[in-house]
Amino acid sequence: MTLFQRLDAIAVVTLDHPPVNSLSHALRRHIVDALTAAEADPAVQGIVLVGNDKAFSAGADVTEMGTPRQLAEPMLTQVLARLESCRKPVVAAIGGVALGGGLEVALSCHGRVALERARVGLPEITLGLIPGAGGTQRLPRLVGVATALDMILSGQPRSARALADSGLFDAVVADDLVAAACACASRLAAAPLPRARDRQADAAAVRTAVEQARARLNARQRLQPAYGAALEAVAATALPFDDGLARERALFLELVPSRQARALRYQFKVEREAVKLPADFDGAPRPLQRVAVIGAGTMGSGIAISALDAGLEVILLEQDGAALARGRERIGEHYRSRVAAGKMAAAVAGAAEARLRTTLDWAALAEADLVIEAVFEDLAVKQEVFRKIDAHARAGAVLATNTSYLDIDAIAGATARPQEVLGLHFFSPANVMKLVEVVRGARTRAEVLATGMELGRRLKKLPVLCGNAFGFIGNRIYNAYRRQCEFMLEDGAWPEDVDQALTGMGFAMGPFAVADLSGLDIAWRMRKAQAASRDPRERYVPILDRLCELGRLGRKSGAGYYAYADGKQVATTDDTVRALIMQASAARGIERRPLSAEQIRRRALLAMVNEAALLLAEGVAVRASDIDVVLVQGYGFPRWEGGPVFWAREQERATLEQELEGLAAIVGHGFVRGDLALLLD
Repeated sequence: MTLFQRLDAIAVVTLDHPPVNSLSHALRRHIVDALTAAEADPAVQGIVLVGNDKAFSAGADVTEMGTPRQLAEPMLTQVLARLESCRKPVVAAIGGVALGGGLEVALSCHGRVALERARVGLPEITLGLIPGAGGTQRLPRLVGVATALDMILSGQPRSARALADSGLFDAVVADDLVAAACACASRLAAAPLPRARDRQADAAAVRTAVEQARARLNARQRLQPAYGAALEAVAATALPFDDGLARERALFLELVPSRQARALRYQFKVEREAVKLPADFDGAPRPLQRVAVIGAGTMGSGIAISALDAGLEVILLEQDGAALARGRERIGEHYRSRVAAGKMAAAVAGAAEARLRTTLDWAALAEADLVIEAVFEDLAVKQEVFRKIDAHARAGAVLATNTSYLDIDAIAGATARPQEVLGLHFFSPANVMKLVEVVRGARTRAEVLATGMELGRRLKKLPVLCGNAFGFIGNRIYNAYRRQCEFMLEDGAWPEDVDQALTGMGFAMGPFAVADLSGLDIAWRMRKAQAASRDPRERYVPILDRLCELGRLGRKSGAGYYAYADGKQVATTDDTVRALIMQASAARGIERRPLSAEQIRRRALLAMVNEAALLLAEGVAVRASDIDVVLVQGYGFPRWEGGPVFWAREQERATLEQELEGLAAIVGHGFVRGDLALLLD
């Protein structure tokens, strides 16, 4: 490998580890060798490090994690020290992304030049870590503590254009990156070399900025050790530089083996596995350019927006002109608000809306490569819609239902081509939520499944393969979790006890607050539909039914499990709700006993774990890890806890087995015990 090319008196060192220049041992070795050679060449006055169009460097090489190469010299900290101590000026030329260790490389250089479109960031917090190679010490010294904390605590990359005046860059340019970086190196060669480590931090300003940032942390961030560690590390910029580096490194090494960091690394890995079809189901996806969405309500409009954002053409079909107009306006308002907020260029929004066609004519379906039904959650209604789809969709089109619970095969049976039908369960709001459950029917072709998975990827979502069973993966597990939480109401807890215990663990919302937000009448309607088939010997909690009979339908009616004043939830349940709960306990002959937060959490998690084992045994989930992806991405399970399967693997097996026996006694007749070996072995 050529160590560098010379442009006049500047050595240009190209980082070459496709696709994103991750900092492998070979690349680290190349940087050090190139520096040594350039430093020894008397014709070289300065050095430029440059990546490719995609990346300067995206950080650590994840394929080396846990292998001897990760610790082979030169390690990253040694590379950075070598850059900083180089006797000739080193300038980072950033044309793509510089993330994590990649940005730490740039921070260790004497100068930095970037293209306007380049993006830089320190995303370690998203993996439960902090920068461990000087990022918390060098970045604040260049851009100030407040800006550095914003970047470190958010973990989100920012554009070079947005940081042009921050002090991070010597220049931000529209083009000719290497020429600008060479010019910068030439200028730096004529003066003492600037180093971030030599900038003195003001101790009082550091302390103030850190405490202000600490006060802004939300409840979920406070549950994650990495946020506190990041604040401590940045606070150490008030120390001498080498002492600050030592403090950062100690904090980093404490976080690496922590449960939260391991859970986040696990989620990072399994999300990438989930989007891949197993070999048994793999096929070639069909071409996708035009999508038809049937139903212009909130869900249908959200799906349409996702497709438009992905560059697809969209036909939005309704049977009612007023409903169609509302859907069109909803989509238009979405794009207007994005432009007004500065989150989308007007030209981009206009192009997206230009790809939308609204119609009442079912014949338009003949033009679509894929048809998605997003109408009322009723089997008869969906079957009627699919009969119409079957009559108008072209041969070879993929036909999808957005059902949350219903039998895919029963819906596919309304067509003459069940092999072309699959489920695409989007989560609301569909243009925001990343999860899509891709549901295979008994006769769904492999290439149809592949097309569904490809659509999910095109929409920048996480598609997860599911088998056809009531509730698929997510709603099936959530149903078991919700039922267990209702049992706890009868056993001695109040709704706020359950909700607070689970949000205290990091759930986005508790189950009863979620029920109020969704509307209790949705669950009530489903319960009434299932009443005839319900086994009277099974434990059934009637509290939700009684609330609905009183007109307490949730947030939309001003009261459900909770009352709402001016749209805001009252912290504790009122006398009406408590009376209904106590009546339910008395009717079952239960002597109510308070439940601790830990008891509540464990019972809820055990219900999830047991159902996860059943889903694996039935083939509804292909991989145990897919269950964790679904619960984290679609149901507010705390990402830093990994998911119910990850949680179970962190527990002592004998204790789990014993507790599941106790859960069986609580649930009573009809409880089916899952095989933990499927999850744990």
